Amino acid sequence: MNGRNYKLLDYRLLARSAKLEVPFQSHERVLLDSPALRVMTDLRQVPAATIDADAPMDVAHRFMIRRGVRLLLVTDEHRHVLGLITANDISGERPVTFAVERGIRREDILVRDIMTPREKLEVLLYDEVATAEVGHIVATLKAAGRQHALVADSGREGSGETVRGIFSLSQIARQLGVALASTELAHTFAEIEAAIAR
Repeated sequence: MNGRNYKLLDYRLLARSAKLEVPFQSHERVLLDSPALRVMTDLRQVPAATIDADAPMDVAHRFMIRRGVRLLLVTDEHRHVLGLITANDISGERPVTFAVERGIRREDILVRDIMTPREKLEVLLYDEVATAEVGHIVATLKAAGRQHALVADSGREGSGETVRGIFSLSQIARQLGVALASTELAHTFAEIEAAIAR
């Protein structure tokens, strides 16, 4: 190797209590007038939590719990986005209605059966988000009655549109310093508004 002698590094056994490192993403405190990008999960920095459309719904739910997320992007083998599924989709009425209509058991429901398909996904545009403030995102989520928003980027010429980021209301609340007592959407917005009014 280039005529140099490189010192060998020492191996040691992994500690019994070792945990898997997670990608770093700043969860710094923000204000409503802070840049919106400070509260966006940037999928160029943090790998997206994805699942196959043919996975059982209960597998998706366990995966969400394990990853500590409430939204999974549904993708194919080429990483094309087919849709998304949220914890609310799984715990809401959609699975019950689907199972009753089809005469199947809950355990037989697949992600594709209850996901929101790509054709129905509304996204925010990265170019607009890049100049927006946190308050704009909170107001947008509140007006839409949503806990999450996907951010799409047209990217480089010829590369096509990509899902560049995700906004999560619970993440925004944490970064605003709001302790959430509930995951119910109306309570979450009320808690954020109450904290801001103080």
